[in-house]
Amino acid sequence: RPPAPVPPAARPSPIPPLPLFPDLPVTDVSLLIRDPYAVYAKRVLGLRALPPLRPQPDASLRGQTLHAIVEALLHSHPTPDTPPEVLRDRFLALTDRVLADEVPWPAARAFWSARIARIADRIVADELTRLAEGRPMVVEHRGKVPVADLGITLTAKPDRIDLLTDNRVVVYDYKSGTPPTDAMIRHFDKQLMLEAAMARRGGFDALGPVDVAGLRYIQLGGEGKTHPREHDDLIEAETWDGFVRLLRSYVTGEAGFTAMRAPQSTSYASDYDHLARYGEWALTDAAAPRKVGDHHG
Repeated sequence: RPPAPVPPAARPSPIPPLPLFPDLPVTDVSLLIRDPYAVYAKRVLGLRALPPLRPQPDASLRGQTLHAIVEALLHSHPTPDTPPEVLRDRFLALTDRVLADEVPWPAARAFWSARIARIADRIVADELTRLAEGRPMVVEHRGKVPVADLGITLTAKPDRIDLLTDNRVVVYDYKSGTPPTDAMIRHFDKQLMLEAAMARRGGFDALGPVDVAGLRYIQLGGEGKTHPREHDDLIEAETWDGFVRLLRSYVTGEAGFTAMRAPQSTSYASDYDHLARYGEWALTDAAAPRKVGDHHG
């Protein structure tokens, strides 16, 4: 029992000294918008959650496994004239192989295999259409683009970028769940739009600087549909400029890395809630940005 009442912790909003971090993965940009403190803990302090003692076939593993299956399909080098039934059989055989290698839970293998079998015809038909339009040039290969004069490099490992016959590209992302809406992309889910901006700036060695024809999500669930999303050069440019302004505000110390700045839902939980001492403060509490570390060193 403490000898005197201990005042609750304030909502943290640290301003660390420079340099912040050398690079930022595009997958962390939505986190920088919604929960900057998590980016501070992960990228500045270098803290990571320990893996669970008893791994489970959770949503994260399901997403990784489904990605590996469609990636294996692309690496089998199908062509536009591959018969649909041949490609379907190949897809299902690759599914069985990846599940056997990656998923040691029989029940999860059965469920995920059934999920792929249910959408196999749709995935194969759409894939043959995609191959007639162009060819995959970037598949899970990392790219990078320096961000203005901020000393930070934006990195990305796109699921897939196809080069079309008119030398423009389409940026794809595989989603095991529901793809983000256009409104979500405008406000915080910037990954695909920023990957398009990186491609335009020559961020991927296999492509060089290219114009972008569109953004699409391939849903590895539901009905297996391909979902196009709103894209034009102006939206893409505004997204890039907004990202640079956001990053600059952290580099200059204008903004602190506020905990849970704008969570998408009240059920949101971070790996760093205990570090932020969430519960001693509430989402209604204002954050007071505060310098931490050695700003004179």
